[in-house]
Amino acid sequence: MKQIFLLLISAITINISAWSQAYEDKIQYDKKKQQAIAIDYSYPTDAVQNAIVQKLGKMGYKPKEEKGILNRDKGFLIFKNAYVTDISNDKMDFIIKVERKSRKESDESTLYLIMNKNGENALLKMQPDDINRAKSFLNDMLPEVEAADLEIRIKDQQETVARAEKKLSNLKDDQISLEKKLQDNKAAQEATQKDIEAQKQALGVLMGNRKSN
Repeated sequence: MKQIFLLLISAITINISAWSQAYEDKIQYDKKKQQAIAIDYSYPTDAVQNAIVQKLGKMGYKPKEEKGILNRDKGFLIFKNAYVTDISNDKMDFIIKVERKSRKESDESTLYLIMNKNGENALLKMQPDDINRAKSFLNDMLPEVEAADLEIRIKDQQETVARAEKKLSNLKDDQISLEKKLQDNKAAQEATQKDIEAQKQALGVLMGNRKSN
């Protein structure tokens, strides 16, 4: 009974740690601090980023990623002229950045959402209800993040299985090669033994032909 209770407490703790409310924050983008909606997830950055890309991808939008060694905005994903009715009835640019919370917390990520309309930060002029809709959009994304994380873990496990199967296959090939070498070695030993016996007989004949003094 005590163990069941502890398991329930553990499950509740895991669920609470995996789920958090979206909040308003700021992030550096386009050479200035930008007002953004942010949310923390207890999942790696790859899972969180895959989830948001897939969610908006289902709406027909593909991101353009900021790249370049000297690009200070490297890693941001820009969804141009996206129409996300869960957030707004207007088309906007949705700018996403997913960051690892810290070096020590590899499974803790923060997603930042900047919304630009007509070249300006739309969040500065949005009504409280629309801001709450944006927060709800991120709050409700947890199932997609969990699913994306599961797919990553499945893929990783498939690769682990594939590597193990490849190793086993190589070991079996090595065994076949070694067994063939052993067979060849045994045959060579038998042939050499016969050759030694023949050479000894020849030696005996030669020694028998010695003239005694």
